[in-house]
Amino acid sequence: MGMPDVLPAAGAAPPGTILTPMSVTLQRLDLRHLQGALAPHLPRPEIAGAGPVAAVNAILAEVREGGDAAVRACTERFDGVAVDQLRIPPAEVAAAVSAIPAPLREALEAAKASILAFHQAQLRPEGRYERDGIVVRELRRAVDRAGLYVPGGRARYPSTVLMTAIPARVAGVAEVVLCVPPEPDGRVNAPTLAAAAIAGVDEVYRIGGAQAIGALAYGTETIRPVDVIVGPGSVFVSVAMRIVAQEGRVGVPSAFAGPSEVVVVADETTPVDAAAIDVIVQAEHGPDGLAWLVTWSEEAAGAITAAVGRLTEASPRRAEIVSTLEKAGYVVLVATPEQAMEVANAIAPEHLELMTAEPERLLPLVRNAGAVFCGVYAPASVGDYIAGPSHVLPTNGSARFASVLRVDDFCKQIHVVSLDRCALARVAPHVAAIAEAEGFAAHAASVRDRGIA
Repeated sequence: MGMPDVLPAAGAAPPGTILTPMSVTLQRLDLRHLQGALAPHLPRPEIAGAGPVAAVNAILAEVREGGDAAVRACTERFDGVAVDQLRIPPAEVAAAVSAIPAPLREALEAAKASILAFHQAQLRPEGRYERDGIVVRELRRAVDRAGLYVPGGRARYPSTVLMTAIPARVAGVAEVVLCVPPEPDGRVNAPTLAAAAIAGVDEVYRIGGAQAIGALAYGTETIRPVDVIVGPGSVFVSVAMRIVAQEGRVGVPSAFAGPSEVVVVADETTPVDAAAIDVIVQAEHGPDGLAWLVTWSEEAAGAITAAVGRLTEASPRRAEIVSTLEKAGYVVLVATPEQAMEVANAIAPEHLELMTAEPERLLPLVRNAGAVFCGVYAPASVGDYIAGPSHVLPTNGSARFASVLRVDDFCKQIHVVSLDRCALARVAPHVAAIAEAEGFAAHAASVRDRGIA
């Protein structure tokens, strides 16, 4: 599930690609005439350039040196809000559960149950490997303190609180800390606070942006530093997470959780309005997302594109949808289902929807995707809220090497090695031979000076 302030828009299509405007909402990309690999002919999002990196470095330096005062100054400068007390009192967080409508409270509790059950299934016994007297045990230990980032701005994300806090709790993290940007009145909305209470978050702070990442990584007078930071956010947040991770301050998942993305694969049997609404669902988050329709049916391309335009015009979030689709909304025509999956794999989208007559036949062709939704009855929005897996998914092509947020992102694997005397005597010559080849005499001596050689 992507967020409102995201990566720069997709670039223009490469030379030689047939690209014509089809409506105010989608551009038509016809690849049917091409031979060979299709990836070079696809527009791609641009990685954050030197500007955001320099700006984030300046913010992080300010927070590192100035602590709470710097966090308040950045919040006023970037969010237009003067915040005196950074931490929201626990009583206010707890009271939010009673302040939200009963149907929302029930929905959040249902989502919690589903997310909790799914992530509990990821727990496994500690491993043990034994061979010829060498015993290796694997200990799983949760980090002591985890930082969660949940964005604000154009929308509220109580669901993201659940999707980040519950895996941390299942992992066994002792202290779970949440940062969320304040609204114009300086408060954090009741649904987000209620989700924090329901998920068991320990501390909630009303700060956002790169300054929140700096506070979590370096610590301030009010906020103690954390060991891991997770959660989606703007380009500034994502860049800040990587900078503090490179400094060795914290761990962050390998996935780039930035822009909201969806690729819908359709054919002549796909219900037109269902496909159209799923194309625009992720675009609701706002500018610089990615929404693609891929099909080998000319008829489906035309009908679904027209429906996208119609539904966009009627949407209460029309401005957000148009801002995404004008820059990165495409209908892609291919010759075969295999080519459709080649396009999907090249994009490596956050959400991949297979809305064809036989989606299971396409599933073996999936190599790169954050999450896959099979069939017309499995919209990505179910994954956003209640299916069970976290909706913090890899974006910007990072699904080529990264995965959804998991319990393991909050854990360390520690191996414990034990040998008996006979085992050491057996392997000592091999250890010594390799150590001497590498020029490490002490390594070699360490296996000889045990009274066994």
